[in-house]
This record gives sequence, C-alpha cells and structure tokens, in this order.
Amino acid sequence: MSPTIAALPAGLTVLERGWLSANNVLLAGRPGEGATLIDTGHCSHADQTLALVQQALGGQRLGRIFNTHLHSDHCGGNARLQRQHGCTVWTPPGQADAVVRWDETALSYRPTGQQCEPFTLQGVLIPGGELEIGTMGWEVLSAPGHDPDSVMLFQREHGLLISADALWEHGFGVVFPELEGESAFRDVRAVLELIATLPVRQVIPGHGRVFSDVAGALARAHERLAVFERQPARHARHAAKVLIKFHLMERRREPAADLLRWMLDTPLLASCHQRADSPLPLAGWTGALAEELCTAGHLRREGSWVVDA
Repeated sequence: MSPTIAALPAGLTVLERGWLSANNVLLAGRPGEGATLIDTGHCSHADQTLALVQQALGGQRLGRIFNTHLHSDHCGGNARLQRQHGCTVWTPPGQADAVVRWDETALSYRPTGQQCEPFTLQGVLIPGGELEIGTMGWEVLSAPGHDPDSVMLFQREHGLLISADALWEHGFGVVFPELEGESAFRDVRAVLELIATLPVRQVIPGHGRVFSDVAGALARAHERLAVFERQPARHARHAAKVLIKFHLMERRREPAADLLRWMLDTPLLASCHQRADSPLPLAGWTGALAEELCTAGHLRREGSWVVDA
C-alpha cells in the first residue's frame, strides 16, 4: 500500500502540468515580499501558465521566478511572466552567462530542436546555499545528471523535496550529458544516493503527481539506471523517442516529410543515433522510432500527417 499523501504546507501550491510543461510550484511570500514561482513550463503553454499562476496568486504579487534548470519545459514561461509581472528570474549559476548572451546552443534549445523565448536574468541559485521564501527556509542542492547544472530545493522541517527531473515517481529525466559523450550516469546515482540520506517525506517532481513513497521511487530509479548503465544504446533510443514525442506535443500535428526533415536537422538526434550503434542510417533509424511511437499509441498517422496522440 502506498503511503498517504500528507497535506502540503500552507502557502505552497503545486500546479501539476502535462508532460510537455513541468510542474509549477508557487510559494507565498511575507507581506510586501511577493510570491515565488518555481519553474514555468513550456513556451507553447505560456498563456495557460500565466492564467494558472494569476489564479493561484489570489491577489499576491509575483516577485521572483526560480528555475531548477533551463530545459525548455521548465523555463518557457519566464518571458511571458516577466512581461506581465515585472518579476526577477533566478537560475542555477552554470548557465547564467549563456542566458545573458542568449546562446541557444549552450542552452540546449538548438541541439534539441526546441524553443524558448528569451528572458532576462537577475540572480543565481547557489548550490549549498539556503533561501528564505516566505516563512520557510529551503536548501539548494546540486543535482547533476539529467542536466549538469540542475538543482533541487529541500525544505527540511516539512521533509519536502522539489526534485525537478532528478527523481520522478517512476524514474528520472533523460541523462542528456551521456548523449554528448560525457559520463553522467554516475551523477544520477550520486543524486539518488543523496536523496536517500535526506529526511524526505514528500516529493514534488518536475513531472507527475506529488508522491510520498520515496523509497519505492528511489528503488525504481536505481533499477532504471542500472539498465541504462548496462545498455547505453537503450538509453540513446529512449532519449531519441522523448525528443520526437516532445516535438510532436509542441507542434500537435506535422506532415511526415517535415517531421523527417526536423529529425535530420536536430543535432542531438544525430548524437543519439551514433550512441545507439544502429546499422540503419539516421533517416531510417529516426523514421523507425517514429513508427514505434505510433505503434505504441504515443503518436498516430493521419494520411501523410503525424499527429500527437
């Protein structure tokens, strides 16, 4: 039997989103301080994010945005919210300079074939530091693996972990550095081991529902990680499917010829192909993956179009 989900602390609201947009966490501030929003979803959902946040604010001012990391599904609403609320944006320090220069290659948007509207940066979240948000203190924890610069936030009194994509109820995010030839599975393992040492009672993941079976989630994550460590080509295939699925979730529907062109023009898919060690050329390999997604019901074909399912 799964542990019962406890009530979240007063002043904390979780906006659980679909898989294209990361969950948003709104934390009330002290009087005059303004609220803090953690992660802002994908740019294609920015208007929806704005409406959801506006409703959750309940008359408060939005003072700050904290991003756990800078993948497009976690910071895509930053620019829209900044324009509306004049709020500041804080990110992990590793890519702060890339944000200031708006280097879409360094920020992963060009290699992954994804989008993010430019925003401005006002502060950084230093791993090992602490943040005061309203009446609660939060520890900033380094969480490399999925993204080398990602952070988690831990509220020790309530045993509450905002885990981003380092731990989900049933896994963790694609380990992107591995696709670029960098060793990062060991970083995933180290972060999972770190979480196990913390008195965590509830996890707010980057995607999916809030959960409290932390031991079960960690066991599932370790099992998944062990498979990827033994079979890195399997991880590369999985990552490629995720990129294709995210692209179709963003576009909703696309002519098959345009999808193939996008797959051939997306650098990270070429990296996945190389690491998958497939005998097929890139066009055949990515086309086969798209067909597998259709067979599994994640996409579907409508004549000459490929449609998100």
